[in-house]
Amino acid sequence: MTIALIAALLAALSVLALLWSRWPGWMKALLVVGVTAFYFAAYEAVLAIWGLPSHEPLPPRFVLLAATIEEPTPRTSGALYLWVTALEDGKPAAQPRAYQLAYTKDLHGMLNDAVKKTRQGVSQMGSTHPKRAAHSFLWLRSSNDELDIQIRDLPVPQLPEK
Repeated sequence: MTIALIAALLAALSVLALLWSRWPGWMKALLVVGVTAFYFAAYEAVLAIWGLPSHEPLPPRFVLLAATIEEPTPRTSGALYLWVTALEDGKPAAQPRAYQLAYTKDLHGMLNDAVKKTRQGVSQMGSTHPKRAAHSFLWLRSSNDELDIQIRDLPVPQLPEK
């Protein structure tokens, strides 16, 4: 079943329950609140399923796979799109993920250099660190705007001697 069909079926059942049931008013109100909450949760889930770039912060350590730069125009503020694989315990995660960052000229230049090196066969590794500010609450930070992003060459793995 498609998502639209499921949503239509849920809406029809909710209308039937609201109009012709003998439920008390508080139960009908609870149904309205529940269906509304379900709608917003389903919307967020569908966005994650579609594979749209995430607005979540970048992982602390990652391997840069690709980058696309959308420069600012008079109509748009621009964006930087990264496709990265998170590094967890020194090993790459199972699946890569797309991220969207706000456009900055410094990051644009850094990503251009990193993409050129990637095309030459030099893998690129990135790391993120929170920017230091005098009066900041680190636990409130959740966006890429407050992260200091660094990209460098991925170290060559050391093979054991024979």
